[in-house]
Amino acid sequence: MSLSINVGEILLNLWNTSGFAAFGGAGNWRYLVMIVIACVLLYLGIVKKFEPLLLVGIAFGCLLTNLPSGGLYHQELWDAFMDSTSPYFHSYGHVLSNAGLLDIFYIGVKTSLYPCLIFMGVGAMTDFGPLLSNPKSLLLGAAAQLGVFAAFFGAVCLGFTGPEAASIGIIGGADGPTAIYLTSKLAPHLLGAIAVAAYSYMALIPLIQPPFMRLLTTPEQRKIKMVQTRNVSKAEKIVFPIAVTIFVALLLPSTAPLIGCLMLGNLFKECGCTDRLSDTVQNALMNIVTILLSTAVGATMVAGTFLTAQTLKIVVLGVCAFILSTVGGLLGAQVMYTLTGGKVNPLIGSAGVSAVPMAARVSNKEGQKANPANFLLMHAMGPNVAGVIGSAIAAGFLLSVFG
Repeated sequence: MSLSINVGEILLNLWNTSGFAAFGGAGNWRYLVMIVIACVLLYLGIVKKFEPLLLVGIAFGCLLTNLPSGGLYHQELWDAFMDSTSPYFHSYGHVLSNAGLLDIFYIGVKTSLYPCLIFMGVGAMTDFGPLLSNPKSLLLGAAAQLGVFAAFFGAVCLGFTGPEAASIGIIGGADGPTAIYLTSKLAPHLLGAIAVAAYSYMALIPLIQPPFMRLLTTPEQRKIKMVQTRNVSKAEKIVFPIAVTIFVALLLPSTAPLIGCLMLGNLFKECGCTDRLSDTVQNALMNIVTILLSTAVGATMVAGTFLTAQTLKIVVLGVCAFILSTVGGLLGAQVMYTLTGGKVNPLIGSAGVSAVPMAARVSNKEGQKANPANFLLMHAMGPNVAGVIGSAIAAGFLLSVFG
């Protein structure tokens, strides 16, 4: 099956659907005012400690809902839902009153609630300090998305549709919640197979990555000790999630749910006045959502749709995507090694996939095998957390094209 892509048309469409273009609409200047107000409220909550447990969440919610084209909140839908004369009220009422337990659980998958809440927990457990201390790490996170797009084209060649191929390709990002989020939007009938493949390969990182790490690096390169990165200020860590949310969600509005939740969780962790919320998100909420998500995804693995040749193709394409993402990160690190005159250990490139912190630990372990005095963990964490952002952006791009 051939797929014709007009790059100019895609870029024009991305601009027309971006939040930046939406600012030009009549009366949309109000969004800018509300974004400024949201940032002021964040300042009051974080810096001035004005009821931070409430104000930080409220302000960030205000920020998200006023990012044009993000589509995160629709008051008119809730008005229709609450109106007993509305057909929406009756249809939802019928579903909720007649659905089985797993049907109710699946609502969180279909609405993308669970992946977003998982991302909030991931954000609360993530330290963006290594990335901020070495911004070049972002390039390795981008390079590690190679497998996503390579697997996409491979899936198209095997007869999958564009939306199906996009859902399969995102397995290469090594990010389970992102894979579930994109697949639930584009190809829900493939959700079971893609989720199983994504999480299986994430668990197999210590087995899959090392052979390719040794293949694409020399023993001398693996022995390289990298210098300690600079200390990152508290202010940088607080501003970072706010700035990333605004820029990325305006550039690709479809990423707003994932990026917004990721950065809100990180803001809870870093702002210093919402420790209770950060602890809840990292522990209780993550555990509850993980139970609901895993049960709901497992419910989609119905024999009639799962035990097919199509599933086998997805499994094969998934591992190819994951391997190519690892290779992409390593090749990107080789370029950095050359440009810096040998100051970058290429092993950290394999951590550009989104599996935090396992991929970074594998990089560190391989480095210590070559040189027991080598400690690459914090250097590898930069590309690793960049991979989380990169996979969400890749998903947003694919959703913009095929959604």
